[in-house]
Amino acid sequence: MEAIPHQSGTRLPDIDCVLIGVNCAKTLGRCIESILESDYPHDRLHIRYVDGGSGDDSIATARRYAGVSVVALNPEFPTPGLQRNHGWKSGNAPFVQFLDSDTILDPRWLRKAIDAMQESSTGAVNGFRREMHPESTVYNWIGDIEWNGRPGESDCFGGDVLVRRSALDATGGYDETLVGGEDPELSRRIIRAGWRIYRLDALMTRHDLAMTTVNQYLRRAFRSGYGFAAVRSREAKAGSTFWGYDARKITIKAGGFLLLQLLGLTVLSASQSVMQIGVGILFSAAGMAMLFSPRLFRIEKFMREYELNRMEAKRYAVHCSIVVIPQFAGMVRFYAGNLFNRPLRNKRRNLKTALSTPVS
Repeated sequence: MEAIPHQSGTRLPDIDCVLIGVNCAKTLGRCIESILESDYPHDRLHIRYVDGGSGDDSIATARRYAGVSVVALNPEFPTPGLQRNHGWKSGNAPFVQFLDSDTILDPRWLRKAIDAMQESSTGAVNGFRREMHPESTVYNWIGDIEWNGRPGESDCFGGDVLVRRSALDATGGYDETLVGGEDPELSRRIIRAGWRIYRLDALMTRHDLAMTTVNQYLRRAFRSGYGFAAVRSREAKAGSTFWGYDARKITIKAGGFLLLQLLGLTVLSASQSVMQIGVGILFSAAGMAMLFSPRLFRIEKFMREYELNRMEAKRYAVHCSIVVIPQFAGMVRFYAGNLFNRPLRNKRRNLKTALSTPVS
């Protein structure tokens, strides 16, 4: 595709804005409204909401807005890739902006993103995703830290991204079987097809993670581990090292911790002397050291990289240490599912978006 002129007065290209969600009536309206409030010409925007089989008023909410096209799916096991593929394939604009329904688009983003697409080798651009209420819960706060990377050329993108349609056509779009990691997986295929991906130094979306419980945190980490393994498996077959280090780190730290704890408990349960008790405690302590190092000894590094105070840096270091355990469980689930042909699947009743409660 030829580069897009961007001189003053030049007609801007059409964009298909593809929103996806399941049981997202609480957040969908404000997402649509944020697109309508964009400073991009409204006659160039085409909003398409793809519903994954909601049991609430999501579809009715989308249809209240004039000009919003609704693609209503009813899959037994919905996936983000399935919904996004139906969305972009239902349009024909040269660019597609993908959004999750629990996000709010920054009004200046689309112009900045299209301007960054001047170079025809650019296949996709994204910007910063920030949490709306990081102060509400520690989980929201962690998400606000982890959504973003450094500006510049990137090796992958997330769920909010502007993609060139020709890059989607060339790659076939998203893998519809993945329940996690579908965005990085597509990113890698776009890069291998010859395009580049960039993260702009600009706000793209605000997001509402609305995570309030330990169970939600553990489930999210479990699914991220599943996604790590799923994408790593595909990348290894393609001869890529992408996420290889991350997968090894999770396996070594979490697997080593669990193994040493098991050995420690086994020795302690069978101990008949002070020495045996000491050996059991030593195994357990070694497991704890493997889990928490070197993160807890890099507090200053976290303070510099994420602009945190010392207490915040310690809190984040604890998260980085313990999150590998549910991630490891997710990785094990992926390989077990491959072995027994039982992949992880989404259940519609478990998919929904919520609203955070701001801290006054």
